[in-house]
Amino acid sequence: MEGGAVPKPSEKRVALVTGGNRGMGFEICRQLASSGLTVVLTARSETRGAEAARELHGFGLPDVVSHQLDVTEPTSAARLADFVRTKFGKLDVLVNNAGIMGVTMEVGDDEAAVKEMMVGKDQNEIAEWLKQRTTQSAEQAEECVRINYHGTKTVTEALLPLVQSSSSSSSGGRIVNVTSSFGLLRFFSGEELRQELSSVDTLTTQRLDELSALFLEDYRSGRLEPRGWPTDRVYAAYQVSKALVSAYARVLARDNPALRVNCVHPGYVQTEMNRNTGDLTAAEGARVSVAVALADQGGVTGAYFDRTQIASFV
Repeated sequence: MEGGAVPKPSEKRVALVTGGNRGMGFEICRQLASSGLTVVLTARSETRGAEAARELHGFGLPDVVSHQLDVTEPTSAARLADFVRTKFGKLDVLVNNAGIMGVTMEVGDDEAAVKEMMVGKDQNEIAEWLKQRTTQSAEQAEECVRINYHGTKTVTEALLPLVQSSSSSSSGGRIVNVTSSFGLLRFFSGEELRQELSSVDTLTTQRLDELSALFLEDYRSGRLEPRGWPTDRVYAAYQVSKALVSAYARVLARDNPALRVNCVHPGYVQTEMNRNTGDLTAAEGARVSVAVALADQGGVTGAYFDRTQIASFV
């Protein structure tokens, strides 16, 4: 910017969605744009992000721009923040949607065969069928925590000043973390860990970082149960990462009372992560995050939504 001029904040509300190039993230972008917001669609691949934005333009949604983002790279998040600051001068809504399961599912590439398997089975039976064909390495567990928890934190910290700049407007700044019921504290085997992660008055981001490192150390050494982590080794990293994401949202809400910071479990959505075995479409899953992001000024903060209902983190 010439002479260090500060850009005039956009008159339209501005939203940013991580992992916005496909699946539920793409639908969140589409629904936010359809609601009249300018949307920054981010993707790890610059090419795929641009393609997704062009697809939304084809739906009659011109106010969608794409930007490359690797949530695990602080420099990438910093470049994104500079882009938003220069182009819009603020950020009204941040949806942290990007995430992975961090597992290998040996179910083949035949989508028709997977669909046939689902006939006559309920969601518990389908989940068990997938679990029996799923493995996770220590490297995948580490990547899962790095992307789901640390990635969410890295992006939020880079963009937080821009969301704070929106908090004085009539709409107020919003942060929505997409989480999962799999990350509820009832899955933790130890009462001490459940209590610590429930104690939002004393939790800090430094302690959450320490817990993430401790989990990975225990995962590698086979000490999940003695420490009180979730004991299902296949999904433990995903469960812990989502529990940390939820705890981080509560810390943010506590420390930023002018913002609205909440977590959303969208339901069992059809995604590539679960080989499209979910019982909800991407559009149905996206509606929850969009509704929380666009809720009336003065709404709830520091809450966990199980679909449309406020529920317990435990």
